[in-house]
Amino acid sequence: MKMKNGMALHVLAFLLVLGFIQYSQSALVPKTYDYEIKEANFTRLCKNKTILTVNGEFPGPTIYARRGDTVVVNVYNRGNLGITIHWHGVKQPRYPWSDGPEFITQCPIQPGANFTQKIILSDEEGTLWWHAHSDWTRATVHGLIVVWPKIGRPYPFHKPYAEFPIILGEWFRQDVEAVLLDFMRTGGDPNSSDALTINGQPGDLYPCSSAETTKFIVEQGKTYMLRMVNAAMNLLMFWAIGDHEVTVVGTDGAYVKPLKSDYVTISPGQTIDVLFTANKPIGRYYIAAKPYNSQPAISFDNTTTTAIIEYRGYKKSSRKPVFPRLPKVNSTSASVNFTGSLRSLASRAHPIDVPLKITHNFLFTVSLNTMPCDQPGNNCLGPRGLRFAASVNNISFDSPNVSILDAYYGRINGVYGDDFPNFPPLFFNFTGTNLSNALETPLNATEVKVLEYNDTVELVFQNTNLVGGGIDHPMHLHGHSFYVVGWGFGVFNRSKDPLNYNLVDPPLQQTIAVPKNGWTAIRFKADNPGVWLMHCHLERHISWGMEAVFITKNGSTAGESMLPPPPNRPPCS
Repeated sequence: MKMKNGMALHVLAFLLVLGFIQYSQSALVPKTYDYEIKEANFTRLCKNKTILTVNGEFPGPTIYARRGDTVVVNVYNRGNLGITIHWHGVKQPRYPWSDGPEFITQCPIQPGANFTQKIILSDEEGTLWWHAHSDWTRATVHGLIVVWPKIGRPYPFHKPYAEFPIILGEWFRQDVEAVLLDFMRTGGDPNSSDALTINGQPGDLYPCSSAETTKFIVEQGKTYMLRMVNAAMNLLMFWAIGDHEVTVVGTDGAYVKPLKSDYVTISPGQTIDVLFTANKPIGRYYIAAKPYNSQPAISFDNTTTTAIIEYRGYKKSSRKPVFPRLPKVNSTSASVNFTGSLRSLASRAHPIDVPLKITHNFLFTVSLNTMPCDQPGNNCLGPRGLRFAASVNNISFDSPNVSILDAYYGRINGVYGDDFPNFPPLFFNFTGTNLSNALETPLNATEVKVLEYNDTVELVFQNTNLVGGGIDHPMHLHGHSFYVVGWGFGVFNRSKDPLNYNLVDPPLQQTIAVPKNGWTAIRFKADNPGVWLMHCHLERHISWGMEAVFITKNGSTAGESMLPPPPNRPPCS
């Protein structure tokens, strides 16, 4: 279903409204999807461009399932690049083989090859998403995963009249792989995108975009669910609907206590489910999204994307749709106030299980760094002629050319080390100003953190101001959801800050933005044996090395051990 005149996403919304793809009680056999990775032509911002897609669609097709289902996706690579697909937010219990990150759990599916991936859902319920997890291919290779409750189980709120997808993204006029290769070669920052998008369309504030602006038709008095994901490469975003309050009811595949707000802050990788009621006069209202950027020294795409909500019965007029009031682009308070207000339902039907007895306390610094320049003449485009890098606990991840999962399972030596530190190698005023340049250079290594089965972990992400790089980092952990039990500004204080933790109803998430010059504390149980990536979901930061790997060992029984690998996983050579 190629985008043409904005019809593809209109059709998708129409199908969601009608419930076209409904799971029946007889759906005991895993639902199967065929994903063909191929190039297709799209026109945006007055220019035609070839992009990588799934089935010729941008955004890609939506997967529909119910809680606890297993879905099979046959991935056929008809493109010109090796590629992997990650099912973001799906924990894949005991089955890391289909998780997808390149050289972590698999090697790329080469052009002309295929890989059958099994998506094993467990307790996830709500909106998740899938995306490519190799180089920068996820810029156009992504789509939603909708997980409904089990048959006979209601939502923990009144069932909405209909559902609409809201996929926030970025559009580059330049070939995205060229953007990646250029900034990795020069050591500088990547070129910014040229537009933000909603469901693949920039909206009518951009040139050549008015006619194809995404539009949703609603009926006055009805309540709708918007299933939202930030699929952007490098931007946190503020989002709102003109003159309408929304109620947040879920994030990252888990429900939250209803939170009324007139805007949403959403990080790359994060999903948020909101309800809104069409309770305003018949007319047209903008949905709008713009960046949140806490670091003025960084070049970014400071534009606004729009879609339109149109009430049924609206009579055409020359009046512009009502525009929402969005926070200022650099409003850190607006960002953290929204994110810090999320709470788990913590109800009888949707209980929580926050680890209280902790076996491992970790402090992980997340930092921008610099490396010596390897360009001719030592003239890189990073600070002071150096090369940009990024790290976790001062280790900039060095990606191997063999999958870490294959090496772990097959006991292949020399691929990775198991000495990832529990704490940064040096303690200093992490969020101070005028930090010494001598602190900027990380170690380049492939180290993992090994956990025993059922270990309970408290991990504090400590942001740093190295390279003047105070900026929010959306950290994502594969294979697990975690409880966000605390956050704050400045340097984490082990004796004081835990006194203010929320251990009663903290939100259950898989992606959390660590605030600029601040910290965030998460807790999780290592009850999913396998190899699991943790990384910043700003794509330029993972390209620079802001990632780490957990290995959770098998437990004592077969039901606590990794399942065997599939027969057709992509070879590493």
